[in-house]
Amino acid sequence: MNIRKCLKFGLVLALIMPFGANTLSAQSDSDSALEVNSIEERYKDSFKIGAAVEPYQLEGEQGEILKHHYNSITAENVMKPESLQPEEGNFNWDEADKIVDFANENDMDLRFHTLVWHNQVPEWFFLDEEDNPMVDETDPKQREENKNLLLERLETHIKTIVERYKDDVDAWDVVNEAIDDEGLRESEWYQITGTEYIKTAFETARHYGGEDAKLYINDYNTEIEPKRTHLYDLVNNMLNKGVPIDGVGHQAHIQLDWPTIQETKESIEMFANLGLDTQITELDVSLYGWPPTPAYPSYDDIPDSAFEEQADRYNELFALYEELETEISNVTFWGIADDHTWLDDRAEEHNDGVGKDAPFVFDTDYNVKPAYWEIIDFDTPTKEEVEGGELPNTATNNFMFTLIGAGMVLIAGSLLLFRRGKVNHSS
Repeated sequence: MNIRKCLKFGLVLALIMPFGANTLSAQSDSDSALEVNSIEERYKDSFKIGAAVEPYQLEGEQGEILKHHYNSITAENVMKPESLQPEEGNFNWDEADKIVDFANENDMDLRFHTLVWHNQVPEWFFLDEEDNPMVDETDPKQREENKNLLLERLETHIKTIVERYKDDVDAWDVVNEAIDDEGLRESEWYQITGTEYIKTAFETARHYGGEDAKLYINDYNTEIEPKRTHLYDLVNNMLNKGVPIDGVGHQAHIQLDWPTIQETKESIEMFANLGLDTQITELDVSLYGWPPTPAYPSYDDIPDSAFEEQADRYNELFALYEELETEISNVTFWGIADDHTWLDDRAEEHNDGVGKDAPFVFDTDYNVKPAYWEIIDFDTPTKEEVEGGELPNTATNNFMFTLIGAGMVLIAGSLLLFRRGKVNHSS
């Protein structure tokens, strides 16, 4: 580079340093999730930021990350029916209590997941008093008795849980995944009771949780037709019958290019128009389409380009969430970091036991990924802050960076003068 170009380069750097160095320095200060700005602090005026957890993640580095970045948690598994009541009348509270206590100790919201689901529910729920499968019954009278018995068991299950945790839980996933692509899911709940199990679940949760309890119906692929309309029709029908549903949980198990942002927006607004709250309950952004094949064999095999594409996806997503912040009260990731995700099981299942996904903003070593920077972004000073002299302590108003920029100009200028003097002397 000749001296004239050096001077131009120095001038450019001097001009852009105050505006560009803040982001660069902030992104290079530390890659650790514990040493970067808090996600929940970034969105404190918009919605809660949550993570799904297992009890073992409440300790050590993962526990500290939870405290730093999140103000809401969800039990990934230990509050599901088979975990809380594996045998009729025998409730196991130990693991669930750990999550409740952690939330209380750290002033976090707690989402309860879930009171009713077609998976991870013990078999005894669906056996009659003679231990016969209820779904196999053909006698109309016995079918009615089975229906009443199942609803009674459901009421007892919900009553016992809600009475124990009603002062601890901020949002209840009352019914999970009642809809499939064809309409109402043909689960054992539905085959035995019709839609009565949904009505009973919400009414029981309201009765024992009180008017302050926030009750949600939760599902996946809520952005996509025809499932979106099937869920809307169910919820609207229940509301018309007086069933106390307060909100819809959109799981948001999504991919790099599916569903579209427009589909996501339309879905949230569709249910908001019913007067319902929205919570994003199980967010993760898979690197793969469906089915997840081929998958990267290991984390080290994932190219930077995949993480950059994921970062763009998160950027679009959180921009939408902020746009709709009056409709959204909580955004929960279905995990903390890439070291623990249910998507790994799916990748392995479809790739002969070898596959790794990476759906979150923190990597397997709890360092930030490009997606983190996209959702955290950096506040630009407002006009009032500029006029009032209340600028944040960034490179824009930091004396050190001003000094560096001026120094670059002086050095480049001195070199240019020296060169000119040398030329004049030789002539």
